[in-house]
Amino acid sequence: MSKSALSKSVREATGCTVAQADAAVEAMLSTIVDGVKTDGSFRLIGFGTFAKAERPARQGRNPKTGKAIDIAASTSIKFSTAAALKKSL
Repeated sequence: MSKSALSKSVREATGCTVAQADAAVEAMLSTIVDGVKTDGSFRLIGFGTFAKAERPARQGRNPKTGKAIDIAASTSIKFSTAAALKKSL
């Protein structure tokens, strides 16, 4: 689902305007990102947890040439599904 589709779904569920739905979606996403940045994770009870994931530097291979390359350390976000959400699927 795209951000615009999520906004449309919020708009249809609540009856708010396009601008209000867009603002609500943006606020929700920025709150999640800010929570992960400051606390290392953001938990929505019954939905799941967004958590910071650190990936260490490592050696990799160029699949085309087979030559060894260095892959830099990076930070990303992982999502763990809550049990209630898993059961609903």
